[in-house]
Amino acid sequence: MKNILILGANGRVARIVRDKMQTKNDVHLTLFLRNASRIKVINNEREQVIEGDVNDSERLDSVMKGQDVVYANLVGDMERMATNIVSAMSKHHVHQLIWVTGSGLYHETPEPFGSWVEKTVGHETKENTRRAAKVIEGSSLNYTIIRAAYMTDDKEINYELTHKGELFKGTMVSRASIANLVVTILDMPQSYSRMSLGIAKPGTEHSMPPAP
Repeated sequence: MKNILILGANGRVARIVRDKMQTKNDVHLTLFLRNASRIKVINNEREQVIEGDVNDSERLDSVMKGQDVVYANLVGDMERMATNIVSAMSKHHVHQLIWVTGSGLYHETPEPFGSWVEKTVGHETKENTRRAAKVIEGSSLNYTIIRAAYMTDDKEINYELTHKGELFKGTMVSRASIANLVVTILDMPQSYSRMSLGIAKPGTEHSMPPAP
């Protein structure tokens, strides 16, 4: 049985991942979120819901023991949360982390989309996510960072990946595509260990997301 801790379990991508994992008999999910009433347990033998805040290091530490994988789908003070997660995982010898964030961590996003990202997210917020990535990449974890383009609710699964050091391609991607990548990584973790992957829909590089 693989024990997976989902942080920010009510996020839209996380909910898709959760639904996909329900088809797997060898998985147990711990669904961690700030308001537990937002989620109802589907199968008591296969998942549990725990209320808590990733900013609360003691609470996070209490749910980390016995986990095999941490999948983080978060918003907020990313540097602080990354620090807490890495610390708790290291303490309890949990090695695999999947971290979903936005594009532009390495100033790899070409114009005009690069400027759009900075303006939409906010410079200070983006700098915080960059520091969070440095915390993760500086750890000994088998991490996979997913740098997503602007997320849409399209049902289509269609995406291409770029690696750290490569120019980011595309401007938009469906949440279904991101969830598909997360599940793929969960199934084949060794193939994605210590990677930072950009994800976007092919052919969108000449389109801009809708105005925020």
